[in-house]
Amino acid sequence: MNTISSIIHTLSNEEKRSFVVFLKKKNKRNDTKNIQLFKLLDTYTPIKNPDILIYGKKSKGAYHALCKRLHDTLIDFIASKSFEGETSEEFDILKLLIASRIFFEQKQYKIAFKTIRKAEKKAIDYSLFSILHEIYYTQIQYAHLNTSISLKVLLKTFEKNKKALQQEENLNLFYATIQNELLQQETEILPIIENSLSKYNILKAEDLSFRSLFRILEISTKTAQLMRNYNAILPFIEGTYRKIDAHDKTISKHLFYHIQILYFVANSYFRNRDFNTSQQYLSLMLVQMKAQKNRYFKRFFAQYTLLLAFNLNYTGQAKSAINLLETFDYKKYSEHTSYLLDLKLSLLVYYFQQQYFKAALNIINDLYHSDQWYTQKAGIVWVIKKNLIEILLHIELDHLDLVDSRVTSFRKKHTPYLKKNNETRTLEFLKLVVTYYNNPKIVHSTEFTDSIKKSLKNSHATNESVKPEEDIFEMSFYAWIKSKVEGTPLYNTTLELMR
Repeated sequence: MNTISSIIHTLSNEEKRSFVVFLKKKNKRNDTKNIQLFKLLDTYTPIKNPDILIYGKKSKGAYHALCKRLHDTLIDFIASKSFEGETSEEFDILKLLIASRIFFEQKQYKIAFKTIRKAEKKAIDYSLFSILHEIYYTQIQYAHLNTSISLKVLLKTFEKNKKALQQEENLNLFYATIQNELLQQETEILPIIENSLSKYNILKAEDLSFRSLFRILEISTKTAQLMRNYNAILPFIEGTYRKIDAHDKTISKHLFYHIQILYFVANSYFRNRDFNTSQQYLSLMLVQMKAQKNRYFKRFFAQYTLLLAFNLNYTGQAKSAINLLETFDYKKYSEHTSYLLDLKLSLLVYYFQQQYFKAALNIINDLYHSDQWYTQKAGIVWVIKKNLIEILLHIELDHLDLVDSRVTSFRKKHTPYLKKNNETRTLEFLKLVVTYYNNPKIVHSTEFTDSIKKSLKNSHATNESVKPEEDIFEMSFYAWIKSKVEGTPLYNTTLELMR
């Protein structure tokens, strides 16, 4: 995809309008083509011969020069908007630090020391060790100008902060190491997490900042998602959260991280089918979302709604889950693309489970972008789930030609990825689906039930009890096969598997 198009797609509709106004003010001539180019590249479709569309003839050189200028202007606009609207604690503290240095240079020492002390206090409150490093460095530089400052104490504080900063840097190394292992598709990732925590000396959680603890939970959640095993990681997540909760005195100063951490914990309990505990943490999350005059309410509302709908649907409250997603204001939260796609896919699944096939088909038809686009926005796993549910939907609607084409397309697109990532059970499931579709009566045969046991051995598809580590969303798909074999309603079968 064109780089400029990718940058444009990061802008909201309001920001796009602001950028066009920005260009109009910037343009000194009426024949400048940058606005025309901006509107041309605001698309997900590849454009052929854009230079001809802009200039009416082949003009590769002029076109590339225009692209370069538009690219630089976009970067300038985004950076300017960021600084213009920045109200974060870090930015406020940096402004105080810079102001204090200006005062020192102008020999306004009294106000300089007062300003930098204010910056120090705020930076300590928010555990901003890198900024504190600069603050202490500046204080040491001018310590001789203030007799009330003990250089010995200041140096001791400086060294203590250096250790905390080193801890933060170690965490970055830990994070990078685990991310690399995930990319390598390592299966024994839990020992790697534990060894990396030890290797980088990230063991004393009481010495870690909220941001650090948040990142540890973030990588742990990604690990569990990759392994399809939230049960194995739950004790680690529980233990980490308990240490976070011990920071009660400073928890209000780290509201963003606190909310995200509560989401991680609630999600972990949901994936382990402890729905009551999950909803308890969701309630705590909502309280924090409303804190400080709804400061982060909009930022987290989409993902909160997603997890709430999950809990409702899998505790027998499908109508409430469907109503929640049907009334969600998708336009208001349009910038949260990934979560919006998750919400739509969830509603599609809930419709399907309730046999609202026409409503489900309407959602499928509304998802008109290419699989490549959805992979970029929501990930390959989302696309695989969407393609699978689409196949099942066309089977229920008896769309013979569509079933055949979708199955062929699925195997062609996803078989290499599924085999590479040891996700062959998905392919085995699809094989059973096709076998059933070609001969529905086969579900009553011993041969078919034996083939299920063989290909999905130890899985939830044929067992009365479900292992804790079984993935809740995989179970939802296998419930379809089980419902066909037993002749029971899909939603009831799904809930039964959850128990």
